[in-house]
Amino acid sequence: MDPVTTFPLEQTVRTATILPSGIYDSLPKPELFKSFWMGGYECATHINPAGIRLDMIAGVQHDRQAVSDYELLRSQGIRTARDGVRWHLIDRGCGKYDFSSFLPMLQAAERQGVQVIWDICHYGWPDDIDLFSPAFVDRFAQFSAAVARVIREHSDAVPFYTPINEMSFLAWAASRDMIFPHAHGRDDEIKWQLVRAVIASIEAVRSVDTRARIIFAEPTIHVLPPPDRPDLIEAANMQENSQWECWDIIAGKARPELGGHPRYLDVIGVNYYHSNQWVHPDDRLRWEDNPLNDRWMPFHKMLERIHKRYDRPLFVAETSHFGIGRPLWIREMAWEVYQARRHGIPVEGICMYPILDRYDWGDFTHWHNSGLWDLVPDEDGCLRRVLNEPYADALRSSQELLAEIGCV
Repeated sequence: MDPVTTFPLEQTVRTATILPSGIYDSLPKPELFKSFWMGGYECATHINPAGIRLDMIAGVQHDRQAVSDYELLRSQGIRTARDGVRWHLIDRGCGKYDFSSFLPMLQAAERQGVQVIWDICHYGWPDDIDLFSPAFVDRFAQFSAAVARVIREHSDAVPFYTPINEMSFLAWAASRDMIFPHAHGRDDEIKWQLVRAVIASIEAVRSVDTRARIIFAEPTIHVLPPPDRPDLIEAANMQENSQWECWDIIAGKARPELGGHPRYLDVIGVNYYHSNQWVHPDDRLRWEDNPLNDRWMPFHKMLERIHKRYDRPLFVAETSHFGIGRPLWIREMAWEVYQARRHGIPVEGICMYPILDRYDWGDFTHWHNSGLWDLVPDEDGCLRRVLNEPYADALRSSQELLAEIGCV
């Protein structure tokens, strides 16, 4: 029998099986990123249902405080970040670009020695572009090349890009009331258009810098039929299998007419939160229950099936919780990644996302209490970064755990 160990979690304890050391001793240490632990800055720029253009970077004053924000990352042993390029601010049309909103952030990262994975598009695009037009693809490719040129001119480091964050989620949200253009019933049409744009973006970026690494950040989910509804098995399976569509198409495994190829699928980013497992159609499996529902899939098992399916470098590109659940969640994610690596899955990192607290897309007065730093306004309206000590303590213990197996 394999020994069973437990990792103490403040309010509960999960159990997991540790494999004999020989199984994982030969697994190379993570080397893709400057640090195993990363911080992600919420950078959505879409138009919400009220018709308001979001700019989450400006909303949390990350653009104004980029130098100190990156310095704060380093104070917690984090030297890699996810951050955003705001397409709607930079692209002035007709091939003209104004990078004044981006260059200070790029220079701040260089000054602090922080490696950044840049989202070229995080849900939003300029007002004058029609998502469904062929021009969307061309315009995005041209913009991607312009971004790559600017970064190449200001940094000698190997660049990392996420062309479009969460294509599958964006296609779902943009075909409903959540994200513009609210094109109901056009989920697949949006998804295929985003895939075309991403492939064009990759070609454009690589034409500028052949060293560029490409990240594909997508949610991973686990969907089950109700135990007493065999008639919903097929629907649940279809919903779960939808998570593979974008990765499969990019790799040329599905819909070859869209132009996918294995050379495009580079690094897989796995986005995972407490709401990513449910009983079809929408009954969430409760992560906060102890014991867990026996139908819950451990996260390291979800990582294992992704690795087996694609055999690409992968990392946890987004994960976090909110409120008092933050410390418990990050400890458990660390434990699950610890398990994954000991089972031979070469996870390259964990990104705490968002690293700064954020307000709600629809209600700007509601803050999610989800960051490593809470934001507190001072008398001048400046949002002070206040370290959430319980979350920071949990991060430190999680860093120590993964450092035992060379993940630093």
